[in-house]
Amino acid sequence: MATCLVVANSLFRPPKPILPHKHHPLQPISSHSLPKSPLNSTFLKPHFSHSDSCRFRLIAPASLGETDASSDEPLPLVGEDSAAFDLGTQNIVSWVYFTIILGVVLFVLDVIWIDNSTGFGKAFIDAVSTFSDSHEIVMLALILIFATVHSGLASFRDMGEKLLGKRAYRVLFAGVSLPLAVSTVVYFINHRYDGVQLWQLQNGPGVHQLVWLSNFISFFFLYPSTFNLLEVAAVDQPKVHLWETGIMRITRHPQ
Repeated sequence: MATCLVVANSLFRPPKPILPHKHHPLQPISSHSLPKSPLNSTFLKPHFSHSDSCRFRLIAPASLGETDASSDEPLPLVGEDSAAFDLGTQNIVSWVYFTIILGVVLFVLDVIWIDNSTGFGKAFIDAVSTFSDSHEIVMLALILIFATVHSGLASFRDMGEKLLGKRAYRVLFAGVSLPLAVSTVVYFINHRYDGVQLWQLQNGPGVHQLVWLSNFISFFFLYPSTFNLLEVAAVDQPKVHLWETGIMRITRHPQ
């Protein structure tokens, strides 16, 4: 307020009479004409008034590229923290549902697919085995069938979720992919020693430990989705995750 009064008084003050200008001759500067005592340090310091500091604080955010919080521009996307698991935020009822669903799925899978007396798994393997007598060809066919179905259903995820819902499509996706995956893995285990043996490294020193270590390391490539079990079982609503931290994964199943 004092600054405003000073400015106002200076505006309404009558002009001073113009005096004749006095010419001062220029004198050369020499070492004798310089002051003997050192200059005052305060003379070299810039002077900032209170109004200057206020003006600097008001202009600084705009000069630094800061945007107003009330602007309508959307904020940049921020990913999720990979494998963030807080025990305090977990719901016991959800994990009880997960346990029940897991038990029911495993029981149905055993009756409908795994058990040779009641399931269709053996009939599926026999049908694929008619393509060739070579176990390698049958193994390749099983992998191609599983990859086509699994990746195909994943590519139709957006369309399927709109038609059936996220939870229903997740159940359909798992219900079709899981039996095919079990048949492929079991057939590989049963015929892993067929064909021509190219090397024998099982008894080599450190090979067993190296295999376990490599599998343990590969687990961390799947680590961001490890705690998404509730979404896998469709207890929680499935959603697409964009992890910002952790190891970037090219595939979801490095093992």
